[in-house]
Amino acid sequence: MEPIRLNKYLSEQGICSRREADRLIEAGKVTIDGRKAGMGEKVTGEETIYCDGKPVGKTAGGKKVKPVLLVVNKPRGIVCTTSDKDRAPNVLDLIKYPTRVYPVGRLDKDSEGLLLMTNQGELANQIIHAGSLHEKEYLVTVDQPFNAAFLKKMREGVELKELGVTTRPCQVEATGAKSFKIILTQGLNRQIRRMCGELGYRVVTLKRIRIMNIHLGKLNTGDFRKVTPKEWEELEWQLEQAREEREAELEPEAERE
Repeated sequence: MEPIRLNKYLSEQGICSRREADRLIEAGKVTIDGRKAGMGEKVTGEETIYCDGKPVGKTAGGKKVKPVLLVVNKPRGIVCTTSDKDRAPNVLDLIKYPTRVYPVGRLDKDSEGLLLMTNQGELANQIIHAGSLHEKEYLVTVDQPFNAAFLKKMREGVELKELGVTTRPCQVEATGAKSFKIILTQGLNRQIRRMCGELGYRVVTLKRIRIMNIHLGKLNTGDFRKVTPKEWEELEWQLEQAREEREAELEPEAERE
């Protein structure tokens, strides 16, 4: 096997996403041949590798990992990170799934709703890819009634001075005097809360109900389920379409003619 970056190797082994792997490496929780691994290090898979005290790859016996993709209804107060720095209940402890899975992206501690969890690193990377424009749908309640001007500004894009960016145009629809449904195609840190804050509103409740074609439905808070074969098939089709669109955009104009 050709040497590959350690974070990619851990992802392919179904341990965690590349982003989470980087956090574990930085925290000193990954070892190679008995020493702490370094950021950006490459491996072949022949090494003795441990992640968070558990053997990986050849060290674990090289068993083929059965693909898992779960829909979790995360309650408020539960964190998605697998580190212990938050000193708060962890989503892994919440579901107690028999094999190792990890969150696809984040849903902050004060938010609730749909969280995908998997053991498929590349699948996770495709879903959270920053340029993929995948839809994510939320139900939001704010602390005071809003008007049409608020909805218009939310739809057209809000300048987030703290991050130095303006949000992409999005779909927003009022569902009550102080509540609305919003569909985003980007995932900035605490984006909806920041957008509302810039316009003078405070988010009271925030619930994610859809990621791409996967819906939360009537799943009870704190429960989880496996995605259906039909959901998984449709998800992979959408990811493939997105990949082809990105490649077409990068194609030189001469090659398109």
